[in-house]
Order: sequence, then structure tokens, then C-alpha cells
Amino acid sequence: MTTPQDLFLVSLDIPREQPVEQGDLSLALAGAELIDLLGARALTLEEGRIVPGPVLTTGDRLLDEAGAALVRQEPYETVEDWLWRRGQGLATAYRDVLESDGQLTGRRRHWLALRDRDGPKADTPARRHAADRWWSHEPVLAGLASTLGVPDDRPAPPEPEDEAVVTVLVAVGDAVTELVAVRERRRIENVAFDNIWRAP
Repeated sequence: MTTPQDLFLVSLDIPREQPVEQGDLSLALAGAELIDLLGARALTLEEGRIVPGPVLTTGDRLLDEAGAALVRQEPYETVEDWLWRRGQGLATAYRDVLESDGQLTGRRRHWLALRDRDGPKADTPARRHAADRWWSHEPVLAGLASTLGVPDDRPAPPEPEDEAVVTVLVAVGDAVTELVAVRERRRIENVAFDNIWRAP
């Protein structure tokens, strides 16, 4: 299992009043991919830019896709740019993979089968792994989940020791904050527009 998969399942399974916004989750998943690729030594960070290393095969399709998608020409890509580019629709991609592998409902979905996105939760190996990592209060997963507003009454875990990981976590937090602000601005604009049309 990978950090993005664990994060997706935690965002799905930890009860909260409102579901995690898909855009926020997609940004956080892109950050989680960077952190796993850092751990696999598939990249390094230099002054906030992603310097790719050798192309590696991790055994995970989406993580391998992420590694292959790294910009390999200077001046390289900033972490922020990566989050916005890679994050496009990433939550849906992770849901589809976990669903097709039977990790959401406990059964594999045939490629012709109708999608059951609201199917029952199942006690799958992926869900158990994500829950174990969540309840162990692992700093990276806890940090990413906190960015998404996943409720957690426990004291904050210690900051990860790897400075590059901290850089990614901060960038994810900034990107999610920016996206929340954009949504709020659009909401206010829409309300104002509606009020104009309703005015006598």
C-alpha cells in the first residue's frame, strides 16, 4: 500500500460532518505521491524544485505513473506546480483503482459492471492497512489528513524529520488553502449574481 492510497481511505473512512472536497483531496494525493517517490529515491528537492532521479518501478501503477510524469528538463518543476498539474482528477483515479481492485467493496469490479460508488464499506486489506497507519499516528499521513480537515482529537504528531517531506506538507497545506479561498470567492460571487437577478 502507498501513502496516497492510505490517505484516500482515511479521508473516506474517518467520520466527519462534510465529505472531503475532491479538489482538496486530489492536491493532497499528489503531495502524498511526491513523499513516496522521495522515500523511494526517485527524486530529490532542491530549493523547492523537483529534481527527478532514475525512473523506478514501485509496483504501484499510479505511483509509477507519477514518477513517469516528473518534468525531466531544467529548470524542473516546483512542488506547487506539481500539485496543481498532477492533482487534476487524481482523487477519481485513486477511487477507480481501489474500486477495481476490490479494496472498497471487497470484490473486484468487472470492467463492464456499473459503478457502485456508494457501496458498502468492506474490511479489506487496504482499509486495514490505512486504519493501522492512521491509529499509529504516523506523522506523514496525519499531516496530510490534517490538511484535509480529517478530525483527530489526539495531540499533533511530531514533525517528520526529513526536511523535503516537510516542504511537501507545507506546499500541500498552502495549495489546499488557496483552493478553499477560490471556492469561497466563487460562492460569494454567485450569491451576489443571484441577488442582482432577484432585485426588483
